[in-house]
Amino acid sequence: MNTLNRAKQLQARTKAFAIRIIEAFARLPKDEAARIIGRQFLRSGTSLAANYRAACRARSAADFISKVSIVTEEVDETLFWFELLVEADLISPKLAAPLLWECAELLKIFSASLATAKRASGRSKSLNH
Repeated sequence: MNTLNRAKQLQARTKAFAIRIIEAFARLPKDEAARIIGRQFLRSGTSLAANYRAACRARSAADFISKVSIVTEEVDETLFWFELLVEADLISPKLAAPLLWECAELLKIFSASLATAKRASGRSKSLNH
C-alpha cells in the first residue's frame, strides 16, 4: 500500500474514532463532573482527526512534524480524559474498553510516525550540511 492510501486509511480511521468519541460523550451521565470532563474528552478526541487531516496537507517536513506532534498530544490527552472518566466511574470500563484500546493504538501509531518523521528530517538535514 502506498503512502497516500495509508494516509487516507488513517484519515478514515481517525474520523471513525471521532464519531465514536461523540457517541461515548452522548452516553455520559448528565452531572457536572461528567459534563466538564466529557467536554475535554470530546474536544481532544475529535480534534485529533482534524489535526491529522491538516498534517496530511503539510507543506514541508517541518510542518508535518509540527502537525503530527499536535495529533500525538491530542491522542494522549484523549487517553488521559478517557482514563479519568473510567476511573471516576463516569463510564463503564466494559463499554469503554474497545474505544480505550483504539485510543492507545492511535497513540502508538502517531508516536511512531512522529519518531520516523523526526529521524528522516534529521537525516535530510545532515545530508544538506
